Amino acid sequence: MAGRIPQSFIDDLLARVNVVDIVEARVKLKRSGKNYSGLCPFHKEKSPSFTVNNEKQFYYCFGCGAGGNSLSFLMEHDRLSFPEAVEELAKLAGVEMPKADGPVDHQREQRIKDIYALLEEASAFYQRQLREHSNKEIAVNYLKDRGLTGQFAARFGIGYAPPGWDNLLKKLAKDEATKVRLEQAGMLIKKEETDRYYDRFRERIMFPIRDMRGRVIAFGGRVLGDEKPKYLNSPETDTFHKSRELYGLYEARKFNQTLDRLIIVEGYMDVVGLAQYGIGYAVATLGTATTAQHLERLLKMVPEVIFCFDGDAAGRKAAKRALDTTMPVITDGKQARFLFLPEGEDPDSLVRQEGCEKFEQRLSESLPLSDFFFKTLEDGADMLSLDGRARFSNQALPLIDQMQPGILKQMMQEKISELTGLSLEQLVSVNNLQETTVSHAAPEPDYAYEAANYQDDGYFDQPPDFNSFENSSFSQNSQNRKSKKEFGKGNKKFRPAPPGGSAVHFNPSSTAVSILLHLPSLASQCSNLEILASSDDSAEILLYQLATYLQEHPGVTPGILAVDWQEHEHLKPLIRQLNEIAHQTPIIDSSNTQQVLSDCLNRLQERHLDREILQLKSQGHLSADDKQRLNQLIMQQAGSRLRKTPEK
Repeated sequence: MAGRIPQSFIDDLLARVNVVDIVEARVKLKRSGKNYSGLCPFHKEKSPSFTVNNEKQFYYCFGCGAGGNSLSFLMEHDRLSFPEAVEELAKLAGVEMPKADGPVDHQREQRIKDIYALLEEASAFYQRQLREHSNKEIAVNYLKDRGLTGQFAARFGIGYAPPGWDNLLKKLAKDEATKVRLEQAGMLIKKEETDRYYDRFRERIMFPIRDMRGRVIAFGGRVLGDEKPKYLNSPETDTFHKSRELYGLYEARKFNQTLDRLIIVEGYMDVVGLAQYGIGYAVATLGTATTAQHLERLLKMVPEVIFCFDGDAAGRKAAKRALDTTMPVITDGKQARFLFLPEGEDPDSLVRQEGCEKFEQRLSESLPLSDFFFKTLEDGADMLSLDGRARFSNQALPLIDQMQPGILKQMMQEKISELTGLSLEQLVSVNNLQETTVSHAAPEPDYAYEAANYQDDGYFDQPPDFNSFENSSFSQNSQNRKSKKEFGKGNKKFRPAPPGGSAVHFNPSSTAVSILLHLPSLASQCSNLEILASSDDSAEILLYQLATYLQEHPGVTPGILAVDWQEHEHLKPLIRQLNEIAHQTPIIDSSNTQQVLSDCLNRLQERHLDREILQLKSQGHLSADDKQRLNQLIMQQAGSRLRKTPEK
């Protein structure tokens, strides 16, 4: 998980420090029962939604979803790498960092150091070529034609890769080992047929890409003519992951003491050109669409991001993708806006024509996320007809349902109500019915599982015991919870929502996740969950990953789990959901916890059994093996239901 830092050292370190002390040194906290609360340091807010739990050594913000332990707090708040955060905690705890475990981790660390050094040398080489190469006039004239001055070319470290196959190779690769390192850095390409290397970047304007600490981690190269590809980026390496990095972010933070917003543009020259005209807060993605990781990172730094697109069809399509990415990420207190430029213009060319003041006026007049959302959906619907309004609500509701609980989400739901003439209760009812219809295709009554007959066998007839979260911000008046009326459709039970949140569907998978978070020792009871690994349900996938992790790491704390999962790309998307369940789905009363977990697991097994039966029956013509498998499943299903039937 942590390179060469032993897990045992990290566990001991977290046991020595108090998360309250770590947070309180940076955030003003107020005691509230067993917990501490304050204004979240990761997003702007007027009323506290940030909670630190001393007992569990965990922090969580109900506003933006940030959560973790002492290590993750230092990484996010102080912008430290994982090893740096461990080292900082070790200093606070008064313990020495352990020595390297073995040669493998040491070799990797040395390799990465070598790559950083070579990338810095490559950047210096390209900058010298822009000043000294015999063909430099071609590159210099190109930059002048784009209106770029030498001062801003130097600020961004812009250089020139001259024509030729081995300029960088000859300059930096003094031995075979360095050639290998340059290939690992993405600067050389090896031709397998001849076992020879050549430069990746040739005859291009070179833009060094820097991380938050200002280290060169990769390059982007732009052709001087009309050749393809117009932009060429470094490949993924040990130092460069393009889905997480943004060009110009380091420079924007370095040259702006305070950042109130960031513009997301498409090209490197757009970033540099805007900066030269006084708009030094633009960043560009690196050959990819904007990702949720990009947005989460930016929205922790600034309250507002503005997407800037061309006004043509391609720009509209890209804006729709950005909208879909932003909807699940945006939270109250944050804002996303969309700016469309005149056709044929890009930010660089337009700011040169109009100047800084007029361009910033365009930014101020850009469409807020909610306006762009409704405008996009209304353009394809006839809002004067019943059919058109129905189609509009069918498209809009699932997208809004993905949003974080809060005022913005509620206001957008109310806007749909205003546009369609349906009440919020009717809209929620229709949306729930559609979800049920999609999730449970109409079964045949003799064999298939019917959603209408789903029973909770008494376990979930009352709201759960909230004692585990006695003093959390959403559990006030918990003693009165049992008298509150549950609401829902059919037999589907819901419990009251936390302040500012939405009602959470109480289902077996999220219940099992909550139990395991509070009693991880019960993970040994979770056998045969492989069927959940390929599920379409995110809560079921989360349960599978959590149970597997806890079985492999007995005794781990939720804070360590959160940090550990940050190291794995396929687990990162589950962390926010894990935080939500940890804080919104409390454990069942401890007297029957083990039985409830067992019942949840059995119920999930039955669901997948029923789904496999439905899938086989829907195929029409079945092979002999399929028929045999179907009969076996039906027998298992009948046996399971017989065991559940109470004796008379």
